[in-house]
Amino acid sequence: MDSVLARVSEATGVPADLLGGFLSVLAASAATGRLPGRADIDGLRECGALAAERGIPLRVLADACLHAAEITAGGAFGAVRRGMAAYIEGYEDAQRAALRQEEEARRLFVDDLLQGRADAERAEHFGLRLAGAYVVTVVRPGTPVTAGDPLVKGIEQALVARFGSHNILVAVRDGLLVCVSPGALTAASGEFTHHVRSALTDWRAGVGRPHRGPGGIVTSYREAAGAIDLGERLGLRAQVLKAADLLVFPVLLRDREAIVDLVSTVLGPLTSARGGPEALLETLEAVFASQGNHTAAARRLGVSTRAITYRLERIRRLTGFSPSDSTQRFTLETAVLGARLLEWPAHPLV
Repeated sequence: MDSVLARVSEATGVPADLLGGFLSVLAASAATGRLPGRADIDGLRECGALAAERGIPLRVLADACLHAAEITAGGAFGAVRRGMAAYIEGYEDAQRAALRQEEEARRLFVDDLLQGRADAERAEHFGLRLAGAYVVTVVRPGTPVTAGDPLVKGIEQALVARFGSHNILVAVRDGLLVCVSPGALTAASGEFTHHVRSALTDWRAGVGRPHRGPGGIVTSYREAAGAIDLGERLGLRAQVLKAADLLVFPVLLRDREAIVDLVSTVLGPLTSARGGPEALLETLEAVFASQGNHTAAARRLGVSTRAITYRLERIRRLTGFSPSDSTQRFTLETAVLGARLLEWPAHPLV
């Protein structure tokens, strides 16, 4: 049997220690006519797992089994069938276990990466070079996604096919879709949101600014998630919000006392309007969003142009500020944005 083992190993490149049990099964089956027992099958399954761990292709392992059967089998082809099935089962079990380990390692890495705890060696394993600048894009779907969602794998495969495997990381964290891409690869974020748009109907995205190093990825991630939150608080219509376009709002929020004073002083008088201040605030928002065009603002609100003119005059009388004056317009617009950030008038100013 040793000579047969050597011939098969030399011909196929499969190590002899993985084939010895199979040849013994073939010889016993040829001699007795019996199929291999449980212990024999378990041994072959273990050899299949070892072959997977050593990186031997399954096709090569199957060819070695058939080559051995061709030399020795005689009437033992039933043993060949069961033996090969055991090899394959062990091989596939090992591959599934390796995949589960990789998925868990990836999940832990993403958590560490977005908390600033990832090291360069682990990052290299997942295709990121932390010395460079990266941009994080976050998508909040209407229904949270999970790491096993085919959508995640499909989007990552599409991005890797275009930009390469050492540039893009797509993952899930807390039900959010997260894409980490090099800052120099400016098309990646747009490509990511393009695939999201094709797959989802209810979603909103935030794009952070490029920052360097592990801490930079954390900063960009927080900016992207913060952009989504700001968009919802401000009632912005855009599905994709860039942190770079919203830098004024964190500045406003840093001095809460000042913004409370501004909203109270400029917009507080609107509370005396019939029906409350909300309709007048919406009118100001529509006018500012339409660059002062009353017709466009009316179309946004579904009212007449005359109603817009009347409301703006009412605002001027109550507050003393008019959007037609450039200085007063800036004060009014800042106050309106501050009101949305503070969720006023739904929440009182304190």
